[in-house]
Amino acid sequence: MQKVMTAKQWLIVRLTFPPSLHIIGFCLFFQYSGPIMSNTSGALYILSAPSGAGKTSLVKALLAQDSQICVSVSHTTRTIRDGEQDGVDYNFVAQQDFALLVGQQQMLEYATVFENSYGTSRQWVESSLAQGKDVILEIDWQGRDQVLDIFPQAIAITILPPSQQALQHRLQGRGTDSNAVIAKRMAEAHSEISHYSGSHFLIINDDFQHALADLQCIFTCRRLKTPQQTHNHYQLLQELLSTGG
Repeated sequence: MQKVMTAKQWLIVRLTFPPSLHIIGFCLFFQYSGPIMSNTSGALYILSAPSGAGKTSLVKALLAQDSQICVSVSHTTRTIRDGEQDGVDYNFVAQQDFALLVGQQQMLEYATVFENSYGTSRQWVESSLAQGKDVILEIDWQGRDQVLDIFPQAIAITILPPSQQALQHRLQGRGTDSNAVIAKRMAEAHSEISHYSGSHFLIINDDFQHALADLQCIFTCRRLKTPQQTHNHYQLLQELLSTGG
């Protein structure tokens, strides 16, 4: 059974270790959990957050610092917006084509959000993991639960704002949505936040650099697990253990 970090355990790590040493706490926690992925494959990470929590900005900053990570490009039936690129921001498809992909079981997860369908290609995810890439899925709690049913070894992370007021301020600051849309997003945010406990890790984005450091710790911790390090440094370990060395 996959080990889940409780809110109390997370708090203990945060209080016991300074931000630069959070990785130690994470590694101690994961030391006795089962293997996350095979030693040669990448790991699957699920990032969930209400709109306005800063998830997209955190992921972009993480990608800029780590070339081993890639983000799944979701399929969607919504209309493409100005400045978006098909295949980069989303894979834009017609509703009937999306339904066909679902019927052929080619979607790892899918859901309807704001009257539009979104989904993740299972083939793309499995191919990327096999190439040794760490894959991020930016999906809501419903998609997270669907993926964990199929990939129980995936690592789920929820990112939350420091307050309701901060969340509303961020949404209003975008200047792209009407008051009615913002009100709808705030209602959806409450639903997303209420399911935070289904994730293994919880990050509060009250300070961007602090939140980014916490996110980096989670990725680094998995890579430092003994099975992964044994594979990465096999020759060195053989040399160090050699009786003739």
